[in-house]
Amino acid sequence: MKILFVHQNFPGQFLHLAPALMARGHDCLALTDGRNDRKTAVPTLRYRHDTPAPDPAATRLGRNFTIASDRALTVARAARQLRDARGFTPDLIVAHPGWGETLFLKEVYPEARLLLYAEFYYRTKGQDVGFDPEFSSLTLESACSTVARTATANVAFAIADAAVAPTQWQASTFPAHLRPMIEVIHDGVDCARLAPNPQAHVTLPDGQILRAGDEVLTFVNRNLEPYRGYHSFMRALPAVLAARPAAQVVIVGGDGVAYGAAAPDGKSWKQMFLDEVADQIDPARVHFTGRVPYPTFVSLMQVARVHAYLTYPFVLSWSLLEAMAAGVHVIASDTPPVAEVIRHGENGQLVDFFDIAGWSRALIDGLATPERFDPLRRAARKTVLQGYDLSGQCLPRLIDLVERVGAQRP
Repeated sequence: MKILFVHQNFPGQFLHLAPALMARGHDCLALTDGRNDRKTAVPTLRYRHDTPAPDPAATRLGRNFTIASDRALTVARAARQLRDARGFTPDLIVAHPGWGETLFLKEVYPEARLLLYAEFYYRTKGQDVGFDPEFSSLTLESACSTVARTATANVAFAIADAAVAPTQWQASTFPAHLRPMIEVIHDGVDCARLAPNPQAHVTLPDGQILRAGDEVLTFVNRNLEPYRGYHSFMRALPAVLAARPAAQVVIVGGDGVAYGAAAPDGKSWKQMFLDEVADQIDPARVHFTGRVPYPTFVSLMQVARVHAYLTYPFVLSWSLLEAMAAGVHVIASDTPPVAEVIRHGENGQLVDFFDIAGWSRALIDGLATPERFDPLRRAARKTVLQGYDLSGQCLPRLIDLVERVGAQRP
């Protein structure tokens, strides 16, 4: 087949899938934003999208769809050029619809099948909106804004032929009439690479070397922000550091905002909550690394004694499953996307997202008596091997899905 991947940050969730399909003989191309400089072996074309941001006063609650449809038009024009100048007409388009890129592709390729990545569908109840009262509350205005935000997904799915979601809970966020077209297959974790390694070590920015077996607590996210529980984690740290004088804490993540609103007063969320506890923690034992290369992240998971993971009811991070595959004792928030993977007391521990004292106690226990939790570490890796392993589980199923959907073309 001829397969066109569309993702503004390609390869994104198609990191392993696209090269695997090429290896099977399919003719694959990718279309991505010109500002995306991620490396890939897949032939990639880049579109330039610099449409000015819409005037909020003019677009009001429709501004998200305005932004998405503007990008969609840019992508449609790029696809037309790909068709007319290079003669490439895909049998199948595999795409993430979150930024609107797929909205008009069938106007260019009417015969192509369209397979969407169903990552998340926004709702006003039971998910991220209004979950954390410290930062947001559900009002009529915020509810209407959330409903308006689903316009892009609704239009995208109206022209799609099939979809894939990484977890059951994420699939469940979509309306009932869309769920029959969604198969649940995770992107996959490379369990050969993410495995326990007693020889692992990590050199911190200050030159200190941490080794497997050391008393290391980790917290990892793309950005340090409330959506991923950074504030709850930081508020739990003073008690942890006081009780465990040898513990080293490594916090990985950028200063920006991936989800939700920016921090007030021009600060970063990172600095805001660091300032809140600055006089209660030893800065020599709390290491902020910023974002790190993937090999460093792997080594860090192999070094960690305890890994803390928190999230609103939202998209599940790859890092949680990767930590479990590496054999870390994971202590995570008792929120729906996490509870699908972690069973408390069996393959990890769950703590209420907002229970700061409970977080402190769980982290202290995990650091103090690691041997108690060895069965949980082994069970965590087994969970990933049995249901989320890239080569043994996920990639074969993803390839099968793509080839089945593509084979149904007219």
